Amino acid sequence: MTNIKRNFSRNVLIRLGLLGAVVAVAIALNWKFIYNFYFGDQLTVTGMIINSGIALLFFLGITRIADNLLRYSREEAWLAKFVRHMEEGGLKPTEGIPPYSIVFQRYAAVMKISSQHAPVNHSALASMLVAAESTRTSFPKFISNILILTGVFGTIVSLSIALLGASDLLESADDLGNMNLVIHGMATALSTTMTAIICYLFYGYFYLKLTDAQTYLLSGVEQATTVYLMPVLNHDPEGLVHQVGQLVMALRETARTMQTSQIDFAQAGEQLRDVIAQLRDSALMVTRDVGQIRRHLREGFRLPEAAE
Repeated sequence: MTNIKRNFSRNVLIRLGLLGAVVAVAIALNWKFIYNFYFGDQLTVTGMIINSGIALLFFLGITRIADNLLRYSREEAWLAKFVRHMEEGGLKPTEGIPPYSIVFQRYAAVMKISSQHAPVNHSALASMLVAAESTRTSFPKFISNILILTGVFGTIVSLSIALLGASDLLESADDLGNMNLVIHGMATALSTTMTAIICYLFYGYFYLKLTDAQTYLLSGVEQATTVYLMPVLNHDPEGLVHQVGQLVMALRETARTMQTSQIDFAQAGEQLRDVIAQLRDSALMVTRDVGQIRRHLREGFRLPEAAE
């Protein structure tokens, strides 16, 4: 049995939903403070634009992560079904498994290579599968790499606004509007940095769990290939020598069993011969007793001797 965790991806999805619900409740309970912090008394729309961009990247990445986790959850169920069919010795191990699933495609590839009387290169199949699956996580990986940088970008832009206000303040010390611009720039830098950090922590955790789910699934596929497909279809010299060795061991065990059976048959023959000898002696005794009974009856009833 492979060491695949069938519900690994589903558990991560449940965890994602629960944590998202907790965050939504926390935002709802503190909405007034969050609204004033992000939207209240804003001199420019710079902070709202940058924070909206960070939130948009975050939701796009989380959506893609959830979609991949849902797909891996189905793949884990199909892999478990394939393993169960192989252990039960069914004629159709891919019964009930869609053709676009990973385990179905692996089984079809191995069977096609074997039907062409070519050696199955397990390492090449594993490398191709890893390469194909890495393209599915390229977008979440890109979001994970740039999400924290968006906070740095917002901080730089906000500090630029603050420095611009400070420059104008130095030129006109009586203009308090420039001081408000400085404060606005610092507040915007703080808000964009906090948004990026919070989103990155949430997103980074589930991105790591996505890579874990991918690793568990691919390792399960390789284990199923190694345990159930390669021993039957692989025809390399080492595999043939191993199979011949197992055949010789099986023949040796069969010969030992036959020798034991022959000894048992010999003992049974001896016991049968003893039983036959006992039956012969018993039959002779019965014949002699019957003869005596006949003679006594003839003498008792004065019957003539029977003609020979």
